[in-house]
Amino acid sequence: MSSQSFWYLENIDVTHILCPTKLTKEEMDRHIHKKYKKGEYIYLPNEMSDRVFFLTEGRVKIGAYGESGKEITKAILGRGEVFGELSLIGEDKRRDFAYVMEEATVCAISLEVMRSLMRERTDLNMFFMKIFGGRMIELEQRLESLVFKDSRARIVEYLHDLATKKGQRVGYEMLVRKFLTQEEIANITATSRQTVNTVLNELREKNIITFDRRRLLVRDMDQLKKEIAMPV
Repeated sequence: MSSQSFWYLENIDVTHILCPTKLTKEEMDRHIHKKYKKGEYIYLPNEMSDRVFFLTEGRVKIGAYGESGKEITKAILGRGEVFGELSLIGEDKRRDFAYVMEEATVCAISLEVMRSLMRERTDLNMFFMKIFGGRMIELEQRLESLVFKDSRARIVEYLHDLATKKGQRVGYEMLVRKFLTQEEIANITATSRQTVNTVLNELREKNIITFDRRRLLVRDMDQLKKEIAMPV
């Protein structure tokens, strides 16, 4: 699998920089601001890679299909996040898909306009440079996790990272709204749904987390981090 396939942009809010308030009328005429229903695909593998997408509302899953047809989830993105950026570095056709998990509004900017904006705005150019560098580091960490950590450790590590990046502090606890399904967590961590179920219930029994379909509450982030290194 190419390292570039992991270069989605995660947990970065650029709505104050782009789409639609910062675009000129001419640029607005050359971009698309579109709503998608749950279950729709924004793009599929092998489609032309000619736009960069900004998610202004909703949630989108970035993924791919393995040789056996198994789905591989690369990221779950929310409001203010960016995807499809591989087009900026020479991708001609999409290598993955973008699937709408809940009703979403997406701003799609053509490569021509995006490159023009990057030439004019140093902050935007630096934004993408830092993100590409950050994705390389994250890729290395993800590969190391797959090679050196067992299924349980990968799941716990993902929960800790999820709470760290997207959690909201509530007293001494961390709350993650719109928690993922067990199947989605399994796809992201390269494990099975059964293993995810076992680990989640184990952590709940230890009173480290509580969860339901709508949210994850981490009661003790330090203890959750320690669980990553716990033996099976």
